[in-house]
Amino acid sequence: MRYAQSTRFTSAIGSSWPMLLSNMNLAIFHLAFPVSDIAQAKVFYAEGLGCKIGRESATSVIMNLGGHQLVAHLSPEPLTPQRSIYPRHFGLIFTNEADWEALLRRSQQHSLTFYQSPKERFVGLPLEHRTFFLADPFHNLLEFKFYRHAAAIFGEVDYTQVGDPS
Repeated sequence: MRYAQSTRFTSAIGSSWPMLLSNMNLAIFHLAFPVSDIAQAKVFYAEGLGCKIGRESATSVIMNLGGHQLVAHLSPEPLTPQRSIYPRHFGLIFTNEADWEALLRRSQQHSLTFYQSPKERFVGLPLEHRTFFLADPFHNLLEFKFYRHAAAIFGEVDYTQVGDPS
């Protein structure tokens, strides 16, 4: 489905966006990130998160996370933990709260490492959302969100709050 056909998404990002997509197919996001062990990456991402495994070589593996392409590449550099969720993390924004809750339950059932426990941010504001952070075995941080009001995904520009105070 093209995003321009989704009324919830269209209203969330503004009326000019559908015109930009009117003759364009949905683009798929690609993210490459470092790991130190391909087999361990597959356990976390496929068994833990439920990603579908695609092509792989001795030094990389392609995975499907919510219809987007993740590529884990072996890194010769030492991988060290971040001090905080900022500046670097990645993840998904769910448009259905039940899907967010299902991933939360799956993460708990597979004993994935929570970097930040599930919580609600900006309660009572149009920016209100549920979120949790996971840490993969290589110190990559992943955030999973569900916004109460879809307009907050790209809109609500009169508000300045973004994430947690640093």
